[in-house]
Amino acid sequence: MDTERLYYQDVYLKECEARVLSCRKEGDRCRVILDRTVFYPEGGGQPADRGALFVREPEGGWPEEDKEVSGRQVPVLDVQEEEEEIVHFTSEEVPEGSRVLCRIDWDRRFDLMQQHSGEHIVSGLIHETFGYDNVGFHMGEDCITIDLSGSMTMDQAREIEARANDYIAGCHSVEVLYPGPEELDHYDYRSKKELSGDVRLLAFPGADLCACCGLHVTCTGEIGLVKILSCHHFREGVRIEMLSGKRALAWLDTHFIQNSRIGKALSVKADGTAEAVDRLQKENYELKGALMEEKKKGMARLAASCKGERDICLFTSGLDPVDVRKCADGILDQIRGICVVLSEHDKEGFQYAAGIREGDIRPLVKEMNGRLSGRGGGKPFFAQGLIQASKEEAEDFFHGKGFSIRWA
Repeated sequence: MDTERLYYQDVYLKECEARVLSCRKEGDRCRVILDRTVFYPEGGGQPADRGALFVREPEGGWPEEDKEVSGRQVPVLDVQEEEEEIVHFTSEEVPEGSRVLCRIDWDRRFDLMQQHSGEHIVSGLIHETFGYDNVGFHMGEDCITIDLSGSMTMDQAREIEARANDYIAGCHSVEVLYPGPEELDHYDYRSKKELSGDVRLLAFPGADLCACCGLHVTCTGEIGLVKILSCHHFREGVRIEMLSGKRALAWLDTHFIQNSRIGKALSVKADGTAEAVDRLQKENYELKGALMEEKKKGMARLAASCKGERDICLFTSGLDPVDVRKCADGILDQIRGICVVLSEHDKEGFQYAAGIREGDIRPLVKEMNGRLSGRGGGKPFFAQGLIQASKEEAEDFFHGKGFSIRWA
């Protein structure tokens, strides 16, 4: 059953009337084949169209004035080409012989046309400049990825972007060519694989000539702009992430708003945010260094104040696990016996570090974990973990063990 492919006759056709040739249930979906369609099936790197079928009974006509309101609406979930048949996958059955109005999600279709057309221009200019082949192409919901057979820097990618946007602004006409077998040999076109049979070429004069079955704008000005987001090493070459058209504009708008907010917060103009953030990072690094030095001095003073004592439990706050360990280790150098440091953790418990220079701390840690809802452990002479207990419960436990309780 041959389906007339109206999307190749006019890429801007948003709807058409058709007749249902067959409908077959397949799992929770139905396979619908029509005599004609505006729905593009997935192929050439371009996702399938989405939309709906508006269904009339076999004997029903389709008056022009009724198109907006008539017919049962059946969502089209996917469209695939299988053995040269265009299969529309729907959420429910459509009676064979029914008259339907096919209507695509035009905003989505035009977005995909912009993305695909922008990719052709960028890939073509890269091929012309560096001789690299496009060995992989994916049109995702967020961005397009292009995998290339050679290396590039981001600066080189930006140069390609500038040239692509200049080309787009020239409003060049996009041509679709169907050369015969003898003519095909005279065309220098890009293709990822050997082709046979009828070949469809997309020509962006002066930028790209590529074998492609996808849908594209007919004038480059409709793309608007392209934006290359990244260029990084991937396998044997590089992977580029890019956007075209309205997606690119939305991305730029979002980043402009974010950058403006940052500039306002830092009291600088939008073009000065990078330098302002660098300055803040440097100041933050210096302040962290000074704070760390003060912490070290404070821990040293605290350890010295414990000199000569035995079996100490120190309650503190604001220390991360590394600092808790360092604090316990410093006190152990000044005392005899066991040191346990407890630092408040999320107001629900304490981070702990427990150690002894000579002996085995594990029996105490096992009992502490059992009595104070703790978890953790370590070596015979040092352990770390977390207890989920109140300050009063922890104090009672260590008082009962004969520890001196201190607060810092």
